[in-house]
Amino acid sequence: MRKERIISPQVAEPSPGMWSNCLRVGNQVYISGMTARATDGTTIDGADAYEQSRVIFGKIRDLMIAAGGSIDDVVKLTIFVTDISQNAKVWTARKEFFSGDFPACSLVEVSALAKPEILVEIEAFGQIGCAAA
Repeated sequence: MRKERIISPQVAEPSPGMWSNCLRVGNQVYISGMTARATDGTTIDGADAYEQSRVIFGKIRDLMIAAGGSIDDVVKLTIFVTDISQNAKVWTARKEFFSGDFPACSLVEVSALAKPEILVEIEAFGQIGCAAA
């Protein structure tokens, strides 16, 4: 098996030499921590934890599709929030993207993310072809 970098036109790529947004090794997919940054690098203006989560889950969906799977092939999420009291907003957004058996998940409060306006960051791990038919 070899490592393959997955790129989606809907998800802005980091500068060369920084990190990979998404890698596929065999049927396993590894998605770096996604945030609600637009393609120009700015965070979606005025978005709360719900809106940021919706943007992020959309990026995860797009990367999973680019890798040859679907969002229901995601098996594990790690969610970082700057305010744990906003967790219900994250769960509400998550329900709009997943069906069937939801991924295993950890939600952790952190003191800060890359920029003060970033409220949520989510990384995902998937297994292509594991979603229920």
